[in-house]
Amino acid sequence: MTAANKNVSLLEALRQMGADRDADFLRDGTWLLTQSLIELEATEMIGAYRYERTPERFTSRNGYRDRQWDTRVGKLDLKIPKVREGTFFPSFLEPRRMAEKAVVSVVQEAYVHGVSTPKVDDLVRALGLDGIDKSEVSRIAKELDDQVNMFLNRPLEGPYPYVWLDATYLKVRHDHRVVSKALVIALGVKMTGEREILGFAVGPCESEPFWREFLKGLVARGLCGVKLVMSDAHEGLKKAIREVLLEASWQRCTVHFMRNALSHVPRAAQQMVAAYVRTIFAQPDHTAAKAQLGQVGASLEGRFPRVAQMLYECEEDILAYMAFPKEHHRQIHSTNPLERLNKEIKRWADVVGIFPNDGSVLRLLGSVMIEQNEEWIVLRRYFSQESMSKLLPPADTMIALPVVE
Repeated sequence: MTAANKNVSLLEALRQMGADRDADFLRDGTWLLTQSLIELEATEMIGAYRYERTPERFTSRNGYRDRQWDTRVGKLDLKIPKVREGTFFPSFLEPRRMAEKAVVSVVQEAYVHGVSTPKVDDLVRALGLDGIDKSEVSRIAKELDDQVNMFLNRPLEGPYPYVWLDATYLKVRHDHRVVSKALVIALGVKMTGEREILGFAVGPCESEPFWREFLKGLVARGLCGVKLVMSDAHEGLKKAIREVLLEASWQRCTVHFMRNALSHVPRAAQQMVAAYVRTIFAQPDHTAAKAQLGQVGASLEGRFPRVAQMLYECEEDILAYMAFPKEHHRQIHSTNPLERLNKEIKRWADVVGIFPNDGSVLRLLGSVMIEQNEEWIVLRRYFSQESMSKLLPPADTMIALPVVE
């Protein structure tokens, strides 16, 4: 059959659907167009139409395999041609990215267990997921959970001189109530300069025991060589860091510090005070920054004594990053590297709104983080190997670092 004849047949079929008042024209038309595109792509790959003999023929058809495709107009039962030599799969039907699979799985799980919200109900209709098969939901969930668990239990091949820790809060159903739960995340940079998501966990709150167990789990998997930890000033987290990461310095996130300090300043003066405090972090080294902090604190004692007191009390914590290579200062003085990841997590979490349980949180947001981690692997290093070598003791500076091609 020629391409012209194929187009005529397609047009005739669409006209017949339009004339049939009982037919779902949009869904049936979408199915027909999709199946026709699959056949045309298979023909291009094979080098010939069905039953056609051409010099360009590469292989031949060998039956079909069924494939369901969830669309906005409903489920389409498609047939994918099989070939005798090689493989064929339609380019536009590439399997969903892991995060997309996960969000569909979580939406289905919420719907099946009757804990959905209007937002989830709208998503079910938009994705064409009516008539959800409970066994299929369980199968997809298990497949994704297995991948997330493998990621969470993988060995960590350190050392990781820099580690960022932070938490974001999500709405989760628990004992028939909607509660706020903490998703804690650890991000690290290896001696090769590559960044990596080390782990994540869901807990009722950012308590000291929860953080301590989380950090102990990272150490048990191989986290070592930590020189500087960046986080906010949560007391439970600070205590856990001191207890588990014994040899690491702690850097208080300067962004969080600034936010806390400005809460003691009238709105009209906040911009001026913020600009003045930032001059501390603009200094070239620790000595200059310490001297500038003294001057700024002294000038603020009269009008804003609480801000001055905070500067004096937190001097070592907010300037800890100054003891490390200058090339790293922009990234290690705050938790901003994790804040950007948290924004992506929030974007996906907002799709669901309220998670049906803790497992669904790990499935969806774990999938998001696995994909982000894979993207970082193929991107350029976060820090250059030359700058990372400055973290080695002087006697060890001749040790060659592994080169990643």
